[in-house]
Amino acid sequence: MSKQPPSQTAGAPAIESEPLDRAIGRRYLQYALSTIMNRALPDARDGLKPVHRRILYAMRELGLEPGRPFRKSAKITGDVMGNYHPHGDAAIYDALARLAQDFNMRYPLVEGQGNFGNIDGDNPAAARYTEARLTEAAMALMEGLAENAVDFRPNYDGTREEPVLLPAAFPNLLANGASGIAVGMATNIPPHNLGELIDALLHLIDTPEADDDALLAHVKGPDFPTGGVIVESPENIREAYRTGRGGIRLRARWHVEKLPRGQWQAVVTEIPFQVPKARLIEKIAALIAARKLPLLADIRDESAEDVRIVLEPKSKNVVPEVLMEALFRLSDLEIRFPVNMNVLIDGLTPKVCSLGELLRAFLAHRREVLLRRARHRLGRIDGRLEVLEGYLVAFLNLDRVIEIIRTEDEPKPVMMAEFDLSEVQAEAILNMRLRALRKLEEMALRKEHEALLVERAELEDLLESERLQWRRIADELGEMQRKFGSEAPGGARRTGFAAPAEVEEVPLEAMMEREPITVVCSRMGWIRALKGHVPLDQELKWKDGDGPGFVFHAETTDRLLLFGSNGRCYTLRAADLPGGRGMGEPVRLMVELPNEAGIVALMPHRPGRELLLASSAGDGFVAPEDQLLAQTRSGRQVVNLKGDARLRVCRPVGEGDDHVAVVGENRKLLVFPLAELPRMSRGKGVRLQKYRDGGLSDARTFRLADGLGWKDPAGRTRTVRAEELSEWLGRRAGAGRMAPRGFPRDNRFT
Repeated sequence: MSKQPPSQTAGAPAIESEPLDRAIGRRYLQYALSTIMNRALPDARDGLKPVHRRILYAMRELGLEPGRPFRKSAKITGDVMGNYHPHGDAAIYDALARLAQDFNMRYPLVEGQGNFGNIDGDNPAAARYTEARLTEAAMALMEGLAENAVDFRPNYDGTREEPVLLPAAFPNLLANGASGIAVGMATNIPPHNLGELIDALLHLIDTPEADDDALLAHVKGPDFPTGGVIVESPENIREAYRTGRGGIRLRARWHVEKLPRGQWQAVVTEIPFQVPKARLIEKIAALIAARKLPLLADIRDESAEDVRIVLEPKSKNVVPEVLMEALFRLSDLEIRFPVNMNVLIDGLTPKVCSLGELLRAFLAHRREVLLRRARHRLGRIDGRLEVLEGYLVAFLNLDRVIEIIRTEDEPKPVMMAEFDLSEVQAEAILNMRLRALRKLEEMALRKEHEALLVERAELEDLLESERLQWRRIADELGEMQRKFGSEAPGGARRTGFAAPAEVEEVPLEAMMEREPITVVCSRMGWIRALKGHVPLDQELKWKDGDGPGFVFHAETTDRLLLFGSNGRCYTLRAADLPGGRGMGEPVRLMVELPNEAGIVALMPHRPGRELLLASSAGDGFVAPEDQLLAQTRSGRQVVNLKGDARLRVCRPVGEGDDHVAVVGENRKLLVFPLAELPRMSRGKGVRLQKYRDGGLSDARTFRLADGLGWKDPAGRTRTVRAEELSEWLGRRAGAGRMAPRGFPRDNRFT
């Protein structure tokens, strides 16, 4: 028996069905629009998001004007949350704290008292410990709120009203910048110098058709509160402001301090915008520990109220510019600030705007504010004129007015009828205190009346003339220029401009102290560097189960080549090797040598030298050493191997060597001319010797005229003269003949 759907209850809303994807899409779109309009994107007119606007308005309602006593941030946060912004108090307090941080805001809107965080990246203290009040800049943003300058709307529960936006006497959006992430879009606007912005606005008022290039003659670029140096090209900056998208490269500001005995240190005094100083220093210290900054010996933070980061070079021979270029490349001493000027136009439409569009949106807003304030003032003047005219009538008929008030039960209608007064005028006369009668002097009343008539005429002219409107706006901007512009305290540009220095690539070895060392690497790959050139046969300590692998003399300026059995060549810097007090460190921590790969050769790099490389499969070639240097930990693949083949031989080609000797695991020896081997920087190579069983055991180059030599088990050198080698001489890829009597049993030349 099938179940019937329950009947719909009378009076209940009708149930509508629709596809799930459509229902989810519509609701997600509503969420996205709410996020974009009410949380993430600032308004192009006042440059504020709703939470910032509500914080400033709530503080104004609390009377926290400049010069007034501070109030607890917890009180401010509570009022904002309870009256205007029904969200978490933590989010509100974070927004409030940011408005007070002079390292985040170019022109702070809140003056804080207490711990509001610092440039190190520390968080502000709890709201119960800090206090705040508005700044002059914030008051300039709200100037005109009581004069109907902007629209108001009910708050979230309808018990109060809040402004839709603020009048904004200066372009806060560009002055303080903005950032935010919405659904499918984001914004990131850098702060700018207000004096330059006002100059551009005044130019735009005088020349409405001015293009972005003309405006950029006034707005040079961002002006970050933490200073720094912009090293972006003018073309890229111009393109970013023209399209509303781009990036600005920002570097720390630094200088060199001379020290005794020719020593020096670099001192960073300004760091890039929104880079936490403590985290920056930690990362640079980590780079030093990881030996990724071989030119830098140490970093210290000597900051107090100002920023002072001291960088000590490894040697006085280091070129300061080279050191700083390395730091700019590897650390946040240089950042790329992304520019994405995505804002709400008229509070509704998200749009990526150019510099000119943002400035024009602000000017249009200021004109609307000017007209609304003028109309409001005109209405107030009309009301006052009406009252003054009533006062003049009362003054001219004062005795009769007093008599009516004393004798009539309803004096208002009698006065209105006898003196032809309006209800407002009659009410004003009746509400007048007796002490005010002495002020009813005809001259004073007429003087105020005439002044208001003049002001009214000026307002009417202002409302009718667009030219006068723009002139008034220009005057208001001039006042902002005097308060916050380049000549005002703290108004000068902080961020400078510079072209990236053309630093010549100087080898690191040329800037290091050259000292002798002895490189020691064990059979298991533990490497260290002993100071000085110690005897190579000196007794050394090894870990249990380990033994000698490679021991040779080098210098701290050398680069070392390490060849793995996987056919890759790795590069180490001798100056980066651990000291020789202990057993050293595993070389696999310094390069990405797989655990299954052994170390075939380790030697100092010598420019111009060639190496003989051969695999266990019997293939090989000659490689120029200069082309084998690797720049990364992963090394460079030099010998291409197939199957189980491994790199077996890596030997330097001696000066004057003209022949190659190859011996297989079958003890057969072959000698052929070196000229038969190709010279290449990477590959499989060519066949050196043919084998029926086994593979290649060893190979070396030598000068035929000097003969072929090797060491016997007793350590004596035995040499086979050139005329005695005739039976082993042949062509490359031959099988060869059994090795001479006395050849080492391990089938190796050394």
